[in-house]
Amino acid sequence: MKALVLFSGGVDSTTCLALAVEKYGKENVLALSVSYGQKHSKELEAAQRIAEYYGVQLKRLDLSVIFEDSGCSLLKGSEDEIPKESYADQLSKTDGNPVSTYVPFRNGLFLSAAASVALSNGCGEIYYGAHSDDAAGNAYPDCSQAFNDSMNMAIYLGSGNQLNVTAPFIGMTKAQVVAQGLKLGVPYEMTWSCYEGKEKPCGVCGTCRDRIAAFRANGIEDII
Repeated sequence: MKALVLFSGGVDSTTCLALAVEKYGKENVLALSVSYGQKHSKELEAAQRIAEYYGVQLKRLDLSVIFEDSGCSLLKGSEDEIPKESYADQLSKTDGNPVSTYVPFRNGLFLSAAASVALSNGCGEIYYGAHSDDAAGNAYPDCSQAFNDSMNMAIYLGSGNQLNVTAPFIGMTKAQVVAQGLKLGVPYEMTWSCYEGKEKPCGVCGTCRDRIAAFRANGIEDII
C-alpha cells in the first residue's frame, strides 16, 4: 500500500514522514505540501529539502485563494502581528475561541484535498501530524481527536472505503512526538516551525515556544 503524508516541513509532519517511510518504504510514500497564503515560504523550502533527504516524491498544492478573506495573522493579507506568547496566554484573551493564528478549517480543507490526491495516486492512507498540544484547549480545534475521528470517517466513506486518515500523534504531546522522532533519526535541524520568516526562528511565537519546550523535555536544546 502507498501512503500520502501532509507535509509542512515542520517537526510533526517530518516525524510523520519518517514513520511512513519506515513502514512503507520511500518508493511508496508521497508527500504533499500546501501553500495557503503564508507570510513566508520558509516551511515550504524546508519541506523540499527534507523530501529530497528522504528520497520521496513531493507534490505541491496552492490553496491560498480560499483564505484570501481570512483575518488570520499568519496570512499575507493580514496586517496583524503574530502573537509572541504561549497558546495558553492567547486563549485567556479569546473567550474560548481559536487563537489568531488559526487558519479557518485548514486541516479540514487540507485533508479533503489530500484525499483526492491520494486516491488519484493509488494511496490507501493519509498521514498528518496533529497532536494534543496543537489542540491546546480550543486553540486549533481542527487538531482534536473528535475532529480527526470525524474526518477519518467522512473520508473513508467518501472514498468508497478505500482511504483512511492516520494521525499517529493525536493523543501525544509534542515532547512525545520529538522523542519518537529522535529514535527514528529525524533530521530536525532541517525543519522549520517558526511563524515568522526571518533568517532564524523568533523563539517567542506560540509554535517556537512549544518546539523549544518539547526538545528540552527530551533533555536537549532545540536542533536548528
